[in-house]
Order: sequence, then C-alpha cells, then structure tokens
Amino acid sequence: MTPHRTLYSHLPAIDKLLRDASFNALMHKFGHTQVVNTLREMLEIAREHIRTRETLPSWNDDWATQVQTRLESSQRSALLPVFNLTGTVLHTNLGRALQSEAAIEAVTQVMRHPITLEYDLHGAERGHRDKALASLLCELTGAEDACIVNNNAAAVLLMLAACANGEEVVVSRGELVEIGGAFRIPDVMRQAGCQLVEVGTTNRTHLKDYRQAAGENTALLMKVHTSNYQVAGFTKAVDEAELVALGNELNIPVVTDLGSGSLVDLSQWGLPEEPMPQQLIAAGVSLVSFSGDKLLGGPQAGIIVGKKELIARIQQHPLKRALRADKMTLAALEATLRLYQHPETLVERLPTLRLLTRNAADIAEQANRLLPAFQSKFGAQFTVQVEPCLSQIGSGSLPVDRLPSAALTFTPKDGRGTTLSSLVESLRDSSTPVIGRINDGRLWLDLRCLEDESAFMENLN
Repeated sequence: MTPHRTLYSHLPAIDKLLRDASFNALMHKFGHTQVVNTLREMLEIAREHIRTRETLPSWNDDWATQVQTRLESSQRSALLPVFNLTGTVLHTNLGRALQSEAAIEAVTQVMRHPITLEYDLHGAERGHRDKALASLLCELTGAEDACIVNNNAAAVLLMLAACANGEEVVVSRGELVEIGGAFRIPDVMRQAGCQLVEVGTTNRTHLKDYRQAAGENTALLMKVHTSNYQVAGFTKAVDEAELVALGNELNIPVVTDLGSGSLVDLSQWGLPEEPMPQQLIAAGVSLVSFSGDKLLGGPQAGIIVGKKELIARIQQHPLKRALRADKMTLAALEATLRLYQHPETLVERLPTLRLLTRNAADIAEQANRLLPAFQSKFGAQFTVQVEPCLSQIGSGSLPVDRLPSAALTFTPKDGRGTTLSSLVESLRDSSTPVIGRINDGRLWLDLRCLEDESAFMENLN
C-alpha cells in the first residue's frame, strides 16, 4: 500500500463521525445539513492535504472542534458592532446615526406585530403609509405636507421626476455637487428626465443669473446646500428668500436639497449653525428634502416637506412605490421625530446630539482614566499618551467645522509602520473590533463616541 493510501485510510467516514457524542451539540446548534456539508468540505481539504504534503491535517484527531470553528466563523454576521474611535460621529462606513432607545423599541414592536401601516382604523379601509409621519413633520417644520422615501438621494430623484420631468431646472454651478458614491446632481437630473440649466460660476452666482436663465420651459429653481464642502473667499450665493421672491414673480416653484437637515438650532450647544427645513419652509420654499440618518439622528430615510399640491404629485408618481420606506424605517423615524416634541430632553435621548455635544474636558478625563491600562498592555512597543484632537461631524455635514476632543495615541518605539499596522489589525480583530485612525505616524483612538467604557475595557482584556 502506498503512503498516500495509508494516510487516506486514517480519514474517518462521515457516518461514523456523526455517531460520535461530540457531534450531538453541533447537530442541535447548526443542524444536520450544515454539519454534513462542512464535513464533506473538510474531507476534500484533507485529501488535498495528503496529496500535496503527504501528511494528515492537524485537526484529524479532533474533527468536532474544527467543524465548530468553521461553522461559527461562517455564521458570523456581516454587520458587526464596532467601537467607533475614528473621531467621525456620523461615519457613513460605520452606519451613520446611532438610534435612540425609543427608535429601537419602536422597530422591535413593528417587527413583532401586525401594524396599521396602510390601514385606516377609522374608515376600516386602506390608508397611506406616510400619513402619520406627515402630520408630525408638518408640526415640526411648518410644511403643508410631507413624503418619506428610503434616502435623500431618492428624495431628490423623486422630487425632480415628479415636478420637472421633460422640463428645465435652474441650478447654480457652485451647487452642482457630488455628495459621495459618485452621486452627482447633474446625473440625478438626467435620470429624472430633467434638463439642467447651469447659471453663475463656481464661486459667484447672482439673482440676475436665475432671472436670465428662466424661461417658458423652466419647471423649478433649485438650491443645493453644499453641506460636504465649502467655498470661501470671493463668493456670492443667492439665498432661498431671494430666490423665492423671484420664483413668485415668475410663477416657478423653488426647491432645495438640504442634504443633512437639522430640526434644531445647533448653535445653542456651541455647534456650528446649519440651515433647518423649517426656516426654508418659512421663507416660502415649495419643497425641501433632507436625510433622516445624519443630523436628524434617525434611520436612513429621505424626507420631503413642502406644498400640499407638489407633495401630492410626488406621492402619485410611479417611482414613489419603488422608493418608499419600509415599516421599520417609518417606526424608527416616527420615534425619533417625537423626541423633538420634547426638546428639553433631546440631548440626553438622541445619541447623535449627545455625542456631538460631549464636553472636551470630559472626554480628556475619560482618556486619562483609560491610559494606565493601555500603557500596561501596549507600553513595551508603543509610547501611549493622551493628546487633544479634533473630531468631525461626518457624512458631509459641516465639513470644515471640528469638535475639540481627546484621543489615546500610539507611537511605535521602533518607528516602523509595520509595527503600527500590526496594532491596527489586532484591534480590528478584537471580539468587538476597535476602529481608529492613523495620522502623523501614530494610531489615534478618539474617544468622543465611546460611551460604554466598561465594555471597551472588557474588550481590551
């Protein structure tokens, strides 16, 4: 018998393995099908191992443990919780706004029970899924009506398709933005069937530019809030109130893509001001779109508020059904919006606002509490210290504004980038991955978004 055949004979049969008591728990947890499929894959790998290396695989004496390891790895969710220590509060790649406990509870309830999503209890007939939230949004913004879709890109697309298909939309060249993911205003206009009419220049646009561009085929005058960059210096832009006055004169509606959208004046907490939907509605803007998962602090959603007649056109457009929000999004959004009815407790109950308003001194105090543990664990290879830093809001919101914060920094004593990369990789491989940022040859763990300190320290050990 050849050495290969001798080794093959040491591979167990699947039926024999399944009769072993060590597989009982695996069969109960993962099911017969998954366990058998995994064993078949492992036997094939073992045969290949014998063919190429003329040895048995290292796990040949303990198949049960290897099956468990493989199945647990395959069952691991693709959406893992992490510690966001990047210093970016609304981090697009990490899910943007954290949801409030009220929103989490609301989503749990609608997942468990049948609900009145499109059912009118008073008339015992089909209702409209946006109705309850529309009333709430009108109360908070002063709009006549509202519409909810799955994100703000969808809101802009739907708004343009319903109100300007086959017609012209006038926009300043300084507002033809790309907001990420290659989503560009000119591209979305083409998809909506609109003809873009550019006016002004990148840095200066005047009211007369809009007036000269408007014609018989002009359906909308549009403003796009440049929330993800800033042009400074020799600039001129036309505000919504001015544009509304011109729109009223020419009988052309004015619409605004606000992007982030905040329902409260952030300056009361020392944060930079951001235009609010209610201000634009008060100025006479016909339609305003904004996001649910940025400064609003809710789930991913696109919200359109404005004139009843135009909202009705949007609701009747075929794209609305394709872009509508599901029951879980609506539940989370409603719960989030209701927090704004009680502004006295908003900072405590809305995670986004709570994180944005954290005091830099408190963050530094937290960093100093954590420092000894990190010096003990990593001090042999790294100089670990507390340093002031600047956090950012993120997701294209207030791009040039920074929030004073504090970070734990790790500088490799050998000066090697590979040493730093190994640390970053090991933190990402933690039971709950830790995500920081590398800058100036150091790893920075900005603690602005660290609220569960005890869980973080437990994760370290």
